[in-house]
Amino acid sequence: MKLMIVGFNPGENSARVGHYYAGRNNQFWPLLYEAGIIPEPIDHHDDKRMVEFGIGLTDLVKRPSRGIEEIKREEWTEGRVLLAQKLVEFAPRIIAFNGKLCYEKFTGRPCKVGLQKETLYGAAVFVLPSTSGQNAGATPGQKLRYFKQLAALVAKAKA
Repeated sequence: MKLMIVGFNPGENSARVGHYYAGRNNQFWPLLYEAGIIPEPIDHHDDKRMVEFGIGLTDLVKRPSRGIEEIKREEWTEGRVLLAQKLVEFAPRIIAFNGKLCYEKFTGRPCKVGLQKETLYGAAVFVLPSTSGQNAGATPGQKLRYFKQLAALVAKAKA
């Protein structure tokens, strides 16, 4: 696996339809394609096709919620353990966290968006600005810039 993308937790709409990043305001799928991470435009209905591109999708916490404030401390702890097991099992070359808070909750360390200095389980680590429609902290153009940086890192890892 070349890339594992780790989301925070499923939104209610994603959980209802059973697909990753299904929220109508989530920019995840268009950004993946526009940045060149995937070769064709797809949406949440085709999320299972990501394995064709060497990309895995998972979440830090599997329980859906309306917001992160609903997630309990025990869920973070369990999520960290389960995610660590997945990262060891699938051994991606690159781990991308969809959102700063997702990375910070997993590692317990603050970060900036972009490529991190340290590796996790032998993989390079990249922190994306959250694609959630609730993230007003970055413009679509800023998000695309980081997705393009991730695309370059993925291309380099492939070579």
